[in-house]
Amino acid sequence: MKTNDYQKQANDFATKHGVKLQILGSERKSMWDEQQSRTVFRVKLSRKGKSYTFEFGQSIAAGNEDPTMYDILTCLTKYDPESFDNFCSEYGYDTDSRKAEKTYKAVCKEFEAVDRLFGDVIDELAEIQ
Repeated sequence: MKTNDYQKQANDFATKHGVKLQILGSERKSMWDEQQSRTVFRVKLSRKGKSYTFEFGQSIAAGNEDPTMYDILTCLTKYDPESFDNFCSEYGYDTDSRKAEKTYKAVCKEFEAVDRLFGDVIDELAEIQ
């Protein structure tokens, strides 16, 4: 697929399912214990009277460019992380790590929001590549 084909796939999904993306603001800061800062956007996805607002860290290469629908939809957690032990095993975390537990809780929270917003079409959302 060419880059614009990826964008089209995400935009078609958004149109078909009435997904709206709003960029609420941005700031430069570091994420994930990085040394380098990046543009972090506050974004809101809305669908069927429900919404999910979260931070999206733009790639350093993209600089201050606004994220696209493709950028946002592909970064979402689309699979239930299940148990903490399963999560650690799947992603190589140490089960004794407080950082792993914090990450796990954040992923669970995101998945709950994504499932609430896209539960009826989550399999189709997961197909966006």
